[in-house]
Amino acid sequence: MNGILIIAHAPLATALRQCVLHVFPDSAAAVSALDVQPNVPPEESLAQARALMRQLGLPSTLVVTDVFGATPCNVAQKLVDGVRSKLITGVNLPMLLRTVSYRHESLDALISRAMIGATQGVIQVAVTAPQNQARRATHDQDHRDHQQ
Repeated sequence: MNGILIIAHAPLATALRQCVLHVFPDSAAAVSALDVQPNVPPEESLAQARALMRQLGLPSTLVVTDVFGATPCNVAQKLVDGVRSKLITGVNLPMLLRTVSYRHESLDALISRAMIGATQGVIQVAVTAPQNQARRATHDQDHRDHQQ
């Protein structure tokens, strides 16, 4: 079983965790979140992350962050060891939902599942006109609009 630690700019990490727990309420013990606050030294965020990882108490942990190169990612890079803990950046909700669903798999398999969930969760959705109604261009002025 793997733990999942979300490290992101405040309040994103907590918000993502809450969304995950909305779908998988029984996963609370396996999913933790650290909101990196502005004006908090990275060393303090790293200490908090280490404490959260210890609290998970699982043999391996997948750490996910929001943006590569930003403070949450830099903190996470110092946290993971590449063996019992690994790091992915660019976290999104589809990634997390897939990760929680497959957290019983090996850490390497979990990374693969997370990457697939992240990319397959980004889809351009075609907008269609309501049935029997023509679409008009958004830049066209509706002649019935009242102008002052």
